[in-house]
Amino acid sequence: MDPQIVIARRVAKELKSGDLVNLGIGIPTLVANYVPAELKVFFQSENGLIGTGPIPEQGMAHPTLTDAGGRPISALPGASVFDSAMSFGLIRGGHVDVTVLGGLQVDAHGHLANWMIPGKMVPGMGGAMDLVTGAKRVIVAMQHAAKGKSKIVKQCNLPLTSARQVDLVVTDMAVIGFPEGRATLLETAPGVSVGEVLAVTEAELVVPDNVAEMKL
Repeated sequence: MDPQIVIARRVAKELKSGDLVNLGIGIPTLVANYVPAELKVFFQSENGLIGTGPIPEQGMAHPTLTDAGGRPISALPGASVFDSAMSFGLIRGGHVDVTVLGGLQVDAHGHLANWMIPGKMVPGMGGAMDLVTGAKRVIVAMQHAAKGKSKIVKQCNLPLTSARQVDLVVTDMAVIGFPEGRATLLETAPGVSVGEVLAVTEAELVVPDNVAEMKL
């Protein structure tokens, strides 16, 4: 299975009916495709839409319906459109139940760096700072390693997105939580052993006696 689909399917299992959920750019946008139809989840795009649906099929995109990154999205019946001031009022006011963001690094204590690589052109932080600070629950959806280097690090050496710790990291290899502020291996992906996860993880992980396998 494609690593990005593994991540998106597992993150989708963290959502429950009634949740207001913000999906970031990249892998997080795929999560909407794997939410069971019986769950009534309200997806928010920070540029001013609640009620986003799955990514439209090719040829079915509407030019005025985009996510915060300018990519085509669909709107479900009953969707609500508003300006970005209202959207960020919801985010900063603590009304977003879950935010799902991509990540460049997450450290052993759950701090996220996801908006800037020094020396590279950056369009801006966008809503990442507000979302990580204001959402009730923060989930990071990212691949476990990039170019052979672990993205789960001892300490972030890229600029932090927020002083707040994230709640959960879902990668193509593992699910990692942060009880008591320590990176803890909760699940491994299908076909991936605990040893394989530890071998490609820079940060020291707490490993419980029983580590479950992801259910996708």
